[in-house]
Amino acid sequence: MADYQAYAGGQLVELATEELCGQGGLPMLLRLWIKDCPAVIASQQTSLAALAGQLSSRTNFGIVSVFTTEVGGQTILPALSLPRYRVTTLGVAGHFIPLESRSVQAEME
Repeated sequence: MADYQAYAGGQLVELATEELCGQGGLPMLLRLWIKDCPAVIASQQTSLAALAGQLSSRTNFGIVSVFTTEVGGQTILPALSLPRYRVTTLGVAGHFIPLESRSVQAEME
């Protein structure tokens, strides 16, 4: 599980960078205040890895494991909430292969 947490932390950094630092992510006022959005998110990789460990379930099939992680939905600011994502990953001998990644909001619409 520790290996998966480290992997998932890196994946969450990439996802959060795309969602929050791209067009339509952070409100304009926050973009003016935060000069290097990707670096701010990258600095939180350890915390994101710990969060992934708390929000993940593991199904162990002996030689492989399937990890399911659901993140997001929390409101950060009144006008900003984290997008919801569900990620399913196959773990084999310390290597991780993403099987499915989808936005839960898109699924609900």
